[in-house]
Amino acid sequence: MSRIGKKLIPIIDGVTVEIKENYVDVKGKNGEDKIYFDPSLITVEIEDKVIKVSRLNEEKHTKQLHGTTRALINNAIIGCHDGFTKELEIVGIGYRAEMRGTNLVLHVGYSHENVITPLEGVTIKCADANHVSVTGSDKFKVGQTAALIRNTRKPEPYGGKGIKYKGEHILRKEGKRAGKK
Repeated sequence: MSRIGKKLIPIIDGVTVEIKENYVDVKGKNGEDKIYFDPSLITVEIEDKVIKVSRLNEEKHTKQLHGTTRALINNAIIGCHDGFTKELEIVGIGYRAEMRGTNLVLHVGYSHENVITPLEGVTIKCADANHVSVTGSDKFKVGQTAALIRNTRKPEPYGGKGIKYKGEHILRKEGKRAGKK
């Protein structure tokens, strides 16, 4: 049995969960989310402020869906109550970010500025020119928006310049001249 799939999901106070025919509707202070599942393979039940996800057969595909469905429902509950945040750092001389309305404008060494439009339900904030935070209730959308920002200029291993996640360790390489005498 799936180790993740058999874990029970506690329903946090302030979050309402309803199970419809083929989806779970989660509502909280940060927003709402719908998680779809296949009722012919997966069953979802609410018992005493706890959600139980179980599968109906032992096929490989069903086992995969079991853990995935449980993780998606858990992330929806956490996202609707607390929300998710990804923080990015911009490293490099002259590299900076600024807000233009709800869009993020990046100046990261190209001849043009890069404009990033956040996905629906996601907000981008610039604390200063070198720190960006992406927040929202949907874990996938927050991660996707952060990845779009990071892919504008990935950190390079020689000078360390680029956009990286906060706390991310970049493996640094020596240059060509380091080994010569």
